[in-house]
Amino acid sequence: MATVQRYLAFDLGAESGRAVVGELNGDRLKLKQLHRFRNGPVPVRDSIFWDVLRIWSEIMDGLRKYRAEFGPELDGLGLDTWGVDFGLLGADDVLLGNPYHYRDARTNGMIEAACEIVPRAEIFEYSGVQFMPLNTLFQLFSMARARAPALAAAERLLMMPDLFNFWLTGRKADEFSIATTTQFYNPRERDWARPLLERLGIPTKILGEIVPPGTVLEVLLKSVAEEVGVVQAPVIAPACHDTAAAVAAVPAEVDNYAYLSSGTWSLMGLEIKQPIITAEALKYNFTNEGGVCGTIRFLKNIMGLWLVQECRRTWARAGQSWEYDELTRMAEQAPAFACLVEPDHASFLSPGDMPAEIRKFCAATGQKPPADPGATVRCALESLALKYRWVLERLEELRGRKLEVIHIVGGGSQNTLLCQFAADATGRRVVTGPVEATAAGNVMMQALARGRVSSLEEARRIIRNSFEVVEYQPRDAAAWEEAYPRYLQISEAADRVI
Repeated sequence: MATVQRYLAFDLGAESGRAVVGELNGDRLKLKQLHRFRNGPVPVRDSIFWDVLRIWSEIMDGLRKYRAEFGPELDGLGLDTWGVDFGLLGADDVLLGNPYHYRDARTNGMIEAACEIVPRAEIFEYSGVQFMPLNTLFQLFSMARARAPALAAAERLLMMPDLFNFWLTGRKADEFSIATTTQFYNPRERDWARPLLERLGIPTKILGEIVPPGTVLEVLLKSVAEEVGVVQAPVIAPACHDTAAAVAAVPAEVDNYAYLSSGTWSLMGLEIKQPIITAEALKYNFTNEGGVCGTIRFLKNIMGLWLVQECRRTWARAGQSWEYDELTRMAEQAPAFACLVEPDHASFLSPGDMPAEIRKFCAATGQKPPADPGATVRCALESLALKYRWVLERLEELRGRKLEVIHIVGGGSQNTLLCQFAADATGRRVVTGPVEATAAGNVMMQALARGRVSSLEEARRIIRNSFEVVEYQPRDAAAWEEAYPRYLQISEAADRVI
């Protein structure tokens, strides 16, 4: 009879964080959420930060809740977070200030300034990563230009999950999947793109050892284990970028699929063996990021459900609090295709009054702005689905083959309206689940590191055995075919008029 193993996965997202226990028993995986907490940007004067010490205290609370329910024994601990953000350590390993939030305005104009020094095509040749102002490269470049004291004093850069792993174990290591989100990892040379940083005036002494997903880092520090009452369990770098962990849990059996990790961001792409660093990939602003077991995630970052999340926060501040399912029902009742936006337009990147930004976008592009919350949410969801179609077409063009199915994983897979819209807009079968893909992928990579499973294929077979999926078939093809050219026109015109 198989022995049950228990792994603890910390999944830290841009809106919330969770501690999830994964119980692996034979060919079945069972997940249980132990602890959940809010996360998000903290504005201070004109800057936006992460409350890193509060996040650390929540990690400790998650460990304490594990001890209270399951006792001190633990087979492994793994942690994943969002990408691009980091902490800087001084000579004494003390954190040099609060880590900035990727939506902070300090990177405004930094892409253009950096490309005056190193041309855009050369930056892409170095890294193969999509240009976004929030990327670590442009965060550091903004600090170098400002002669930031923290950067001058820094001895080591650690991405957010690597920072927490250092606090858990005492080992400073840079996990591969999170390192590739920086835009200064070279996937061809499999090392940091130090020449790129040197040309931009960014110190390279702050870079360290890169380790692959599934690396056992160290055991929990004795002080941490004693504080929370668990054994000194092995701390594993599963796939420390949350999207890489989610993609590891895609329950696919064949390779003619696209994945879509749906949440605050929508990340849509392919799992491939070699990076695609071509003029066409640069033209379409696609990215090559690290996956698990020697794979590359070739994908496009799309603004995602951030549009709806920020609308909801704005309405809540005005005294109108709705749950997400209520907003979805309101959107279902709103007229179809009344107005559309380009989800990735720069005006939607920063926190603020998102309903006003959507109305402003629609007015500037010659459309009647949405008049109520239901119409606003429908506009956002229909626009996202049409963006998915555009990305799917580019993936097929760059890969040279048709993709038959879209696997949607993550919390956004619970938005049934968006999932149906994705099937309708793309004309593809959509398979959703598992909802807890990031935690499932995190746990299975821990199990792989401990020798409990032998391969990624076996891990995915266990996931297929353990979680239900929901399928959506395309419908209303004519209406979506009519809307798509209008979306393309609006998208192309947006930067000229806004």
